[in-house]
Amino acid sequence: MAAQRRNLKQSHQSWTDDLPLCQLCGVGTAPNCEYGPDGKGTQSHPNEDTHLRFRSEDGCSLYAVFNGYDGSRVASFASQCLTAELLLEQLSADHKESDVRRILTQAFEAVEKSYLHTIDDALAEKANLSGYMLPHSEKVQERLKELEQEVSGGAMAIVALILNNKLYIANVGTNRALLCKTTSDGQNQFFQLGRPHSTANDDELQRLAALGLDSARVRQAGQIAGQNSTRRLGDYRVKINYSDIDLLSAAKTRPIVAEPEIHASQSLDSVTGFLLLMSEGLIDALECAHGPELVNKEIVAMVAAELAQQSTLEAAAQSVVDRVKRLHHDVYTSGRQRATFCSRHEDMTLLIRTLNYPLADGAAQTPTQGGRIYPVSVPYSNSQSTSKTSVTLSLVMPSQSTLTNGTNTGSTLEEGTPTPGQSPTATLQSTNTQTQSSSSSSGDGSLFRQRGSQAAQPDETGRVPPYVDFTQFYRLWGGGEHGEGQMAQGVPGPQ
Repeated sequence: MAAQRRNLKQSHQSWTDDLPLCQLCGVGTAPNCEYGPDGKGTQSHPNEDTHLRFRSEDGCSLYAVFNGYDGSRVASFASQCLTAELLLEQLSADHKESDVRRILTQAFEAVEKSYLHTIDDALAEKANLSGYMLPHSEKVQERLKELEQEVSGGAMAIVALILNNKLYIANVGTNRALLCKTTSDGQNQFFQLGRPHSTANDDELQRLAALGLDSARVRQAGQIAGQNSTRRLGDYRVKINYSDIDLLSAAKTRPIVAEPEIHASQSLDSVTGFLLLMSEGLIDALECAHGPELVNKEIVAMVAAELAQQSTLEAAAQSVVDRVKRLHHDVYTSGRQRATFCSRHEDMTLLIRTLNYPLADGAAQTPTQGGRIYPVSVPYSNSQSTSKTSVTLSLVMPSQSTLTNGTNTGSTLEEGTPTPGQSPTATLQSTNTQTQSSSSSSGDGSLFRQRGSQAAQPDETGRVPPYVDFTQFYRLWGGGEHGEGQMAQGVPGPQ
C-alpha cells in the first residue's frame, strides 16, 4: 500500500488533462521568492498553487484557484477530485439555484473526505511507529519524517461555476474573487464576491467562539498551526488532532472546517467585464507593497490596462502577475517604509475569465480598441505648393478606465503612464487640405531627407549627422503669414 501511495504521488498525469479548456480564460503565475540583502531572489520551495479552467459540452464552466501550503499534494488532489464531483454530469440546465448550492457543498465535502481517506494508512503507520517505548532508531526517525511530509499540508480554494449564465462562487480560505462590470459610460465597477475566512474576520471569530474558543486569543495569535485561515482543505493536524493544539483544545467540535461559503448567484446576462480569481499570495504581495486599502482597485486597473494592450488572455494575466512581482521587489529594494514587509512573497496565481470583453488584436491600438489618442500636429508647406498639410503624430495609450467600487470612482494608474512592459503605439497620419498637395516632396525644399540604406558614421566630434533637416520648416514658419519676427520670439531654430 505504501508503494502504491508513492507511485501515485510521483505521477504527474491527471485524468483532467484531456478535458476541454475554456478559451475565454487566461492564467498567470509566479513562484514564491525570498530576497537576499543584494535584492536577488531565490525560490524557497516548489510552487504549491494550482488551478483549473474547464468548459463542459453542456455549457457548464468551472474555474478555480487553489493555494496550497506545506506541499502541493492537497491542492493537486482537490483540483482533480472537485472536477470529478462537478463535471461528470452532476449538473444540468434543469437545476435550480438551491440544487447548485447543494451540489457545490457536497463536492467540497467529498473532496475533504476523499483526501483524508487517502492518508489513513500513512497516519496509522505513523501512529504505530510513534508508539514505540524505546528510543527511535535513525531508520525509524527517517521514516517518521517521510510519513509526516506525506500527510502534512492543506489548501485554500476559490471556485467559480457558471451554469445557465449564472455565476456561483464557492470559497474556502483566503483566496479572492472579483467581478468587474463595464458600464455604458466606460467605467469599470467591481465587486468582491465572498469574504476571507481568516483570524481577522469577525464572522469567523464568532463561529469559533460559538464552539468554545477564545476569539480574542485567536485574533491576537493571528495564525492557527502556521496559517491565518479558519477554513481549509486537508491539514489533518487541525482536523483530526485539533485537541492537541493549545489554541483549539477547548473546541466542542472540529473548529477548522472545509465547508464552503457560497455567494449568491450572479446573472451574467448582458454583462460586459471580467471575473478574477486570485490566490492569497498575489493579494498579500500587493498589500505588502502598497497597503491593503486599494488592492482590489489596483488589480482591476492593471487587468483592464493589459486587456487593452495584450492580444491573448494568457499574456494579459501573466503581465499582471509580473507587474505585481516587480512592484513587490521594487518596494523591497527601495528601502522605503514598507520595504520591511516585502522581504519575501508566496506563490502567485491570477485567473482571468472575460465576459463579452474586447481584447486587443495585437495590432496598433485605436480609440475603438480601448486606447487613448494624443495627437500632435505640425503645419508644413513645401516650396512647390502653397497648400498646407497637417501631419499628425498620434500616441495611442492603453485605456485606463475609471474604476468604481460602490460610490467611489477614480483611476489608480498615473495619467498618461503606460503599464510596465507596454509601449505607446505611434501612428503617422497625413491630412491634406487640398488634393494637389503632398506630405513629402523631393529637392532642396523637402522637409524630410531620405535616410540612406547605410547607417550614418560619426564625424570627428563623435556625432552622427542628422537625417531630418528642419531648416525649411523654420524658415517657412518664421516667415509668411507668421512674420519674420516669430522665430526670434520663442520658436526654436535648428541646432
